[in-house]
Formats: sequence, C-alpha cells, structure tokens
Amino acid sequence: MHATSPLVLDAAERTRAATLLSQFTDRYENSLTHRPIVPDPDRGTLTKLLAEPFPEKGLGVETFFADVVDRIVPHTTAIAHPRFLAYVQGPPNGIGPYAEAVAAVLNQNCNLWQISPAANVIERTVADWLCGLFGLGPGSGGILTSGGSGATKDAISAAIADRRPDFRDLGLQQNRPPLVLYTSKEAHRSVAKAAAVLGIGLRHVRHIPTDAAFRMRVDLLARAIAEDRESGNEPFCVVATAGTVTTGSIDPIGPIADLCTREELWLHVDGAYGALFVLAESMRDDLLPLSRADSITVDPHKMLFAPLEAGALLVKDMTKLRAAFAFSSSSTYLTAIDDDQLLDYMDHGPQLSRGFKALKVWAALRTFGVDAFRSAAENCLTLAGRLGARVSADPTLELMNPVNLTAVCLRVPGRSDEAHVELVTRLHDEGTALLGPARVRGRVGIRACVTNHRTTADDIDLVADRLTTLAKG
Repeated sequence: MHATSPLVLDAAERTRAATLLSQFTDRYENSLTHRPIVPDPDRGTLTKLLAEPFPEKGLGVETFFADVVDRIVPHTTAIAHPRFLAYVQGPPNGIGPYAEAVAAVLNQNCNLWQISPAANVIERTVADWLCGLFGLGPGSGGILTSGGSGATKDAISAAIADRRPDFRDLGLQQNRPPLVLYTSKEAHRSVAKAAAVLGIGLRHVRHIPTDAAFRMRVDLLARAIAEDRESGNEPFCVVATAGTVTTGSIDPIGPIADLCTREELWLHVDGAYGALFVLAESMRDDLLPLSRADSITVDPHKMLFAPLEAGALLVKDMTKLRAAFAFSSSSTYLTAIDDDQLLDYMDHGPQLSRGFKALKVWAALRTFGVDAFRSAAENCLTLAGRLGARVSADPTLELMNPVNLTAVCLRVPGRSDEAHVELVTRLHDEGTALLGPARVRGRVGIRACVTNHRTTADDIDLVADRLTTLAKG
C-alpha cells in the first residue's frame, strides 16, 4: 500500500474544496454589478497579509477559501464589472476558470511533444486557427506566450536571426552596421522595451510620426529608412500596430507591407489590442492586410477573454521561429524525437518550461463557439461607437480621436489637466465607472475602452449621461 502524500487532499477535502469553489464562483458572478470596481484597501489587512508568516502546520481548505472571500476579494479590482473600461483588458469568459483548473490538474509541460502530446495538438490547433483568421497560409503557425509583450520580443528575435543567421554565435560582439527598427510614435512601450532587452538599443529605434488619425506615416517611414541606409545603418524590421493602446488606430498595413517588400525588411504587426477584431464582420476588411506580415502579435486574453496569461505569436513561416530558437541539447533528458504532426515548442520560443495556456483558449472556442466571439467583438465595437456618437453630439464634450476600434478619448473643453484627472477620480469614487486618463497630442483627457463582453448599452448611456452632467457642473 502506497503512503499518502501530505500534499494530497483526501476524498472529503476534495469534495469540500469543490463545494467551496462552486459557491465562491456563483457568489462572485451574482454580486459583480454591486461590487466596487476598484477597492478601497484596508491597509491593516494588507499589512497583515504582507507580514504574516506561513504556518508550520496547514490550516486546511476552509481557511484558504475564507481568506479568499474575506481578505483577498475585498482588495481586488473587479475586472469583470461591466463598467470597468479603463484598460484593454476584458473579463474572463465563463469556462476559463474551469479550464485553468483542468490544466492545473494535468500540469503539462508543453515543451517536448512526447511529454505533452494532447496539449501539443491543442496548442497547434489554436495557433493554426488564429493563423487562419488572417490567411497567413501554408507553412504558418504560432506559439502561445505570456502576452503581447513577450510575443513582440520573440518576433523581433526571429527578425534579427533572419537578418543575421550567425547572430546567435556572434551576438553583438562584431563590428557591423547597427540594426535599426522602425515603429510609430503611438506604438506600445513593449516595442522599445524589446529593442533594449535584445541589444538593439533605444538609439536605433525610430519612432515615426503619425497622421491626423494617429496612423504611422508611410512617407516618413520611407524617408527614415533611406536616411539610415545613407548613414551606414542597417534597417531590418518595421513594427506596425493594429490597435494603438491610446486611440485604437490601425497603421496602414498594406502600404507598409509594400515598403517592407521593396526594402527587404521584416514586418511585424503588434495586434495585441486590435487584431482579433478581425472576428467582427465590420472590421474584417481593415484587418485582412495583416496576412502580409511576417509575424503578428495577438492576445487571446483580450478579445477571446481568456484568463491571464494568454498571448500568441503568429508567423508566416514557422521555420523562422525554429531558426531563432532551436538548440541542440547535450542533456539526454531533453532528447526529442521528430514527428511530422507534432512540434517541440521549446524549439519555437525562448521557454523550456511552458504551461498549458492553449487549453483555456481551446475550451472557450469549443464551449461557446466562434460565433459567440464574433458577436462579442461586434458588440464592443457598436458600444464604443455609441459612446463616441454621444460625445460628438454633446456640446459640453470633445471627442479626441476617431473611434476606429473601441477606444474613446474625450475631454471637457476649457477644463485643466488636473480637472480631467479629478473627473476620472470622481467617476471612480462614486461607483459610476472606472475610466482612465489619456494624453492625445499633448492634451490630457479621459479614455474609455470597451473590451468587456459584459458591458451593455445601458452601461454606456449611464457613463455618457454622467459625463455630461459633470461637464456642465
């Protein structure tokens, strides 16, 4: 008879834990609209949590769930509240928590296919489906990542390896022309961060100005590339954006792709915010030019509403990822067997230990169906348009950006920067909504971003009505 591990719950404890988990999820779901969106922290409780030592003897599942209910939830932002509109972060879909639990039970390490064959197939299925949304074609594929920042960094790594195949051996220790990367002034900070981490250097990142709609200007991009070539630098990569974080703008991907083809540059598209709006019929034509990119960042933990973390890097040619990340191993325990149907994901990204992130994406698509996500994407676009129209029609408010996706930036003419910050605080303190500050062309305003499948037209109208009242006051 095998000895029972002290780290295994017995049958009664498992039953009780399952009951308490079910009660917790039900109560949380049913109380969402009545919860404060942002908590008012009890500093005493937080201080105790910080200083409290872990017990020598376990306290059991009852105490754990009591802590969750009494000490953790009251100090947790209600991301799933329908008027949480401050960030590009939606609430998890309904099956997500259960898929996460299954993934934790199975605890697959998704690096070698031999030790995670089903997980391997599921990750490949999810990646292939995502590639199919953009028509990336045969030879394309992808890998699940921690998020958009990681995906963009890995894409730039692949671009460096593609430009300089000997880079892994020689690194930065050669006297060569500096590699130069181009992106927009509206690009996410992850682009510059990746350039710094990978050794390109911030001085070799060109932030190209944008047009009146906050899209990268292709003429100025072309000029910057020409100037760098004349200066002896080596252009190698353009990072365009499909959904800038502040205004939701989409760079002119087609013309940028034309330029990259002529100049023989890698084109990466950061679509962490906006790319998955390709699911919406109204945005499909605007986003299909992403099919011309060498790589694309998407975030299933945004518009597929997967629980954090779930990003993805998609590439037109999977051999490019392998060229960047595959290493022969001297460790016999990592010996891999090639298989035409399965992939060793450790050879397509920087991680060896990798969790089963794909399960929660696969589970949601299977549970709810693709049409449900098409509808959610379209609804978010409709609601953002509704708020934008309300702001445009209100003489006391000013719309600061074209509402291309779901970001709506606005301000109250005549109010100071500090007054706009106070408006955001007022809306939060009174429980109306959590909006965020925005700086658009140097002017401070307020930003609402509708990436929440729980948000309704009534929520949007409540926010718009309250903004009007406060603007008049």
